[in-house]
This record gives sequence, C-alpha cells and structure tokens, in this order.
Amino acid sequence: MKILIKAAKVIDPNSSFNGKIVDVCIEEGIIKNIGKNLSETADKIIEEKNLHISPGLMDMHAEFCEPGLEYKEDLISGANAAAKGGFTSVAIMPNTTPTRSSKTDIEFVKSKTQNHIVDVLSIGALSHNLEGKELCEMFDMKQAGAIAFSDNKKAIKSSGLMSRALLYAKNFDGLVISFANDESLSHEGQMHEGEVSTSLGLESIPTLSEELQISRDLFLTSYNESKIHFSTISTANSVTMIREAKNEGINVTSEIAAHQIALTDKALTGFDSNYKTLPPLREDIDSEALIEGLIDGTIDIIVSDHTPQDIECKQKEFGLAEFGIIGLQTAFPIACTHLEKHIGLEGIIQKMAINPRTVLQLDVPVIDKEFSANITLFNPTKKWTLTKEMIVSKSANTPFIGTEFTGKVLGIINNGAIDFH
Repeated sequence: MKILIKAAKVIDPNSSFNGKIVDVCIEEGIIKNIGKNLSETADKIIEEKNLHISPGLMDMHAEFCEPGLEYKEDLISGANAAAKGGFTSVAIMPNTTPTRSSKTDIEFVKSKTQNHIVDVLSIGALSHNLEGKELCEMFDMKQAGAIAFSDNKKAIKSSGLMSRALLYAKNFDGLVISFANDESLSHEGQMHEGEVSTSLGLESIPTLSEELQISRDLFLTSYNESKIHFSTISTANSVTMIREAKNEGINVTSEIAAHQIALTDKALTGFDSNYKTLPPLREDIDSEALIEGLIDGTIDIIVSDHTPQDIECKQKEFGLAEFGIIGLQTAFPIACTHLEKHIGLEGIIQKMAINPRTVLQLDVPVIDKEFSANITLFNPTKKWTLTKEMIVSKSANTPFIGTEFTGKVLGIINNGAIDFH
C-alpha cells in the first residue's frame, strides 16, 4: 500500500525535517520520500487542515484486563482504544487474572496482538501474584519479550524484596518500575489528604505515603547502583526528591498520569467516583510542581494510566467504588490542552513518544527517509468535546465526558497499516 501525506508539519526533534511542512510518501510501511509538493500517485492521500505528524505515541502504563476480566477491557479492545488515542505502541501492566508472570503469559499477549496496528508490549509481574513476597522469573520473561517489571498499583512493602529485584534486574539490564505507596499510611484512604477530604469526611491518602516509599527506593537504587522508574508520581515533594536524585547521578526516571495535570482534589466535592484515582488527585501546588518537573526534565514521561472499570465497580458508594480512569483516548488531548504553553508540542512528543521508548530501551521511530512509518497524525488546535459514543474502550469510567479539548488525534500509521479517523 502506498500512502501520501500532504502538507503536514513534522514534530520530531530527531528528524532533519522537524518544524517543516512537507509531503511524506510511504510505501509498504517505509517512508520512501519526504519533500515539498510531491507528485507521487498513491492508494491513499491524506490531506487535512493544520495537519501535524509525529513519531507514533507510546503509552507505558495501561491495563488491559485479559485474561480474567475481559468484560472491562480485552487485548483487542484496549489496542483499539490506544489507536483512537494516537498511540502506536502501548505497554500493559501485569495485574490480570492470573497475573502476567511467566514466559507463556508474555507470549500469549504477543501472539494475540501480533496483527494489530498497535504494538502491545508486556510489563511482567515483579512478584508472584503481586503479593510482594517472592520474585518472579524476570529473566525468563525478559527473554520472551517483557520490557519491564512491576506489580502495578501494589506497592512493594518489603525493602529486602525491592533491593533484590533491583540487583537481579541489573544483571540483565532489566527495568524495575516502582509504584510508591506506603499502604500502612494510605490504608483505606479514598482521596488526597487535605482540606477537601476533611470537609467531605472521607478517609484520606497523605502525600507522605508516596514520598516515604520514593525516598526508600531511591536509597536502594543508589545502594545497588541500579536503575529504577517511578510510575504515576503525584506530589510536589516527590518531584523534588527525584530532581535531587537525578542531580546526584542516581539512575532514576519517572512518569505522571495525564489526568493529574488536568484535575485536582476539588473535583471530588460531588462524590463522583469517576474522579477516584490511585494515586489520588492532589492539590494545585502538586499539579504545578508536576508541570515544573515536566519543564525541567525531572519527569520524563506522560502516561494514560488507563484503568478500565465496569459500571458495577464505579456506580456505588464512593468509599466502595474502585479506583481508576480510562485514559488512552484523552491523554494526548489533555497534554495538548494543558501543556502546550509550558513545554510546546515538541516537549509533548518528547514525553509521549520518544522518552517512553528511550527509558524502555526500544527503537525510537524517526520521521525521515528509509525509516519504518510509525506515525501519529493530529491537529493540535482543533477543539472538540468527548462524548460517550466516541469511547472505544469496553469501559467508560472517565470524568472527561462533556469536556472540551484543544488538540485532536486524526489517526496513526504503523506496521504497514493505517487507521485514519
């Protein structure tokens, strides 16, 4: 198949065409020609007002609930949602039933999704059944294609186990992902500890529960001379500690969930469980610190933190409702809406396409001749409003229905295929 993209502005810091408006000719999945006013004949011509193209976005934190909870999300429905959100690649967490913790589990994901336009990559479990007691066979999973190891939202309580995981992964250059949450402090908490939680009378999750564990894991990383990645950090002090650790030469990277820069704990005053997330929505001071962390490079990556929950899990008393927001279709629009003035489109693409692959040691796509066509197409200024009918995921647990965004994904090209909305 031959595709011709007309008059598209390239947003790719690694491309010699960065910032230029060009035509791009793609043949059999390879970029064959780039230039002004190409006169190529093509099977499909893409021409849109204010068309922008970038390396395909990559999300490194999503839950696809297969096997076990396919009614919330399965591998294919999740990949379809990723495509609609502009992602050509997505890394999925291991908290399935049973847990994704063996070579066979990794191979299952690979075989089930191998013909999809979106590359679905597995993060293997760090401990058996996510219980935090015994390490999984991380090396076997790595050999089968696991790109990192995490117990997702189950924080590792044991310092000894975390230390052994960091040391073991170091032997084969594996990446340990830590979710920082001291459950002895956050126990039964429903939202951020602050004025709003006090006024609502809800049990709360203090910032300290995140910060204590980040402090511990930074010490362990330094001690073992290893590397660590912190998932979905949410507090101002977390940003400060990671910034200082980077300055001290500790090999640490971090990510934030896109919704943490769009929402604060004030949104919970109506007891809408669609705003119930883990980590919880924090205060303005925390959101501002997260943005500062993105600006100065302390925070490397923006993720969707896509956590599907069915109606039964969400439409109940706030204290009993499950945590989580679906985010694959809103992560990039949130970034365009809230961050373009802070880090620019180039910065957004760095955080959502280039850095995730760099941290995970994957090939970074480049919009240049003879590279594979791994591309996201979007209009960064188009205003649109999310409706429930637009949601591709099997679950619809999002507070963003009815929200107007600036920045719309138009499609993706990957694996020799095109999905243009």
